[in-house]
Amino acid sequence: MSGDSTTSDVLAGRYRVLVVLAIAELLAMTLWFSASAVGPELADAWRLSGAETAWLTNAVQLGFVVGAVLSAVFTVSDTIRPRYLFAISGAVGALATAAIAGLVDSFLPAVALRFLTGVALAGVYPPGMKIMAGWFRSGRGFAIGVLVGALTVGSAMPHLLRGVGGVGQPRLVLFGAAGLAFVGSVLVLFVDSGPYQAAAAPFDPRAVPRLLRDRGSLLANVGYFGHMWELYAVWAWIPVYLELSFAASGGQSAGFAALVAFGAIGIGGVGAVVAGLGADRIGRTTVTSLSMVGSGAACVAAGFVFGAPAAVVVPFVLLWGFVIVADSAQFSAAVSELAEDSYVGTALTLQTAVGFLLTLGSIQATPIVAEAVGWRWAFAPLAIGPLVGTLAMLRLRSLPEAAELAGGRG
Repeated sequence: MSGDSTTSDVLAGRYRVLVVLAIAELLAMTLWFSASAVGPELADAWRLSGAETAWLTNAVQLGFVVGAVLSAVFTVSDTIRPRYLFAISGAVGALATAAIAGLVDSFLPAVALRFLTGVALAGVYPPGMKIMAGWFRSGRGFAIGVLVGALTVGSAMPHLLRGVGGVGQPRLVLFGAAGLAFVGSVLVLFVDSGPYQAAAAPFDPRAVPRLLRDRGSLLANVGYFGHMWELYAVWAWIPVYLELSFAASGGQSAGFAALVAFGAIGIGGVGAVVAGLGADRIGRTTVTSLSMVGSGAACVAAGFVFGAPAAVVVPFVLLWGFVIVADSAQFSAAVSELAEDSYVGTALTLQTAVGFLLTLGSIQATPIVAEAVGWRWAFAPLAIGPLVGTLAMLRLRSLPEAAELAGGRG
C-alpha cells in the first residue's frame, strides 16, 4: 500500500513540476528573439544592413554555442544543480536584454549583449531538459515535448508583444521580454530534482569523446542537426517573408504580420506536445522522420504560396510552424535515452551546441539567397537539412540501439 502511495505521489509531483518548469522555460525563452522581433525598428534607427540585422539573431546563436560548448567540456550541467544554473542564467540574460533597451543605441554593444544573452540561455535550455528527464522515465517524449513546446511559445512571445502594441516601440518589447524572463528565473527555484535525477557527476574530460563515439547517439544527433539547419532560419526570417508576401498580395499591416509570425512560431508548441504523445506510442524515429518530410516539403512549397491571399498564406505558415518543431523534443528524448545516465546533461548540451552552431550558417545564408532569387524561394535550400536528418533517423531505426527508444518502439 505504501508503495502505491509513493508511486501516486511521484506521479502527482511530476505533473506539478511539468507545469511549473514549462512556464519558467516559456518565460525565460522570451529573450531569444526579443531583438530579432524588433529588428525592423532597430535597423531603421541604427541604419543596419541586412547582414547586420541578421547578427541580432546570430549573436544569440553564437553565444549559445560558446556557452553550451564550455558547459559540455566542463560538464557544468552535471556538476551544478540544474535549477540553480537555470535561475542564474535566466537572470543574466534578462539583465543583458534590459541593458539593450535602456542603455544601448548602436550595433556593436547590442551584438555583444545579444552574445551574452546566448551564453546565458545555454544555462537554461539543457538544464531544463535534465530536470524534466529526472521526473519522467515513462512518458519522457511527451514531457520533453511539453518543455520544447513551452520554449517554442516563449520564442514567439516577442512577436506577440510587438503585434499588440510594440510596433515602433522596440524598447517596450525588449523590457517586456526581460521582465518575463526574470519571472521565469525565480519560478524555476520552486522546482525540485526528480527521483530519476542522476547524482551530480565528477568532472570527466573523457565524457565528451565517449559520447561522440556512441553510434546511436551520433545518428540521433545528425537527425537533430538536419532539423536545426531549417528551424531557426525559418523562425528568424518568417516575419520578413510574411510582410513581403502580404505586401505582394495587396497589403496587410505590420502588426498583422507580427501576429501571424507569433502564430506560426507559437503553434509549434502544440506540435511538440502532439508529437511527444505520438512518439511515446509509435516511436521517435517514425515521428521525427514524418515531421522532417513535412517541414522540408514546406520549405519548397513556400515559394508557390508567396504572394497568395492571406487566406492561403496564414493556414500554410501555421501548418508549417506545427510540423517544423514537432520533432525537436524527440531528438533530445532520444539522446537522453541513449546516453550515459550520469552525463545526460552533458550529452544534451553537446547536442544543442553543435545544432545551434549550424544555425549560424543557415540564418546568415537565407537573406543572401533572398537577394539572389527573392524571398519567394529564399527558404528552398533549407530543405537539405530535413532530408539528411530523415535519412539518419531511418538508419537509427534499423539498428539494435533503436530498442532503447520510447520503451522499445524505436
